[in-house]
Amino acid sequence: TTLATGLLIALLTTRAGADSSTVERAVLTIELGEVAFAAAMEAKAHQEGGAIAIVDECNLIYLERLEGTFPAGANVSIGKARTAALFQNPSAFEEIIKGDRTPMIALADFAPLQGGVPIVIGGKVIAAIGVSGAASQVRDEAIAKAGAAALQ
Repeated sequence: TTLATGLLIALLTTRAGADSSTVERAVLTIELGEVAFAAAMEAKAHQEGGAIAIVDECNLIYLERLEGTFPAGANVSIGKARTAALFQNPSAFEEIIKGDRTPMIALADFAPLQGGVPIVIGGKVIAAIGVSGAASQVRDEAIAKAGAAALQ
């Protein structure tokens, strides 16, 4: 999959002022999102329900809500993915919030629940995957990790 990943990563080149310098960064393409989703689906061979969301820096790229998943699962998985992408860390912030950071729950699109995992390519977080509605939050995270690992 390394060759496929290398071929599918799109590099954006943007002009940074009049000096014509450029900045290149890897971005998640729909094809890469599908690779991560396929890996997550393989991990779901346990006949679990679930919703799987893949976001770039914060925009939804891919979403699948499997039959039998609770209705809010899609939104929760998107929130977990966005949280992991924006904080560039797994989305499990429950202990931090229980401590002294309760105001964090007021952040927009923040889902401090286990199951959101950054997707890292070339040492940089370019996207994230969030899973909700599997058998447990531990399974949510395991499935998200399998999806993210397919791209690393």
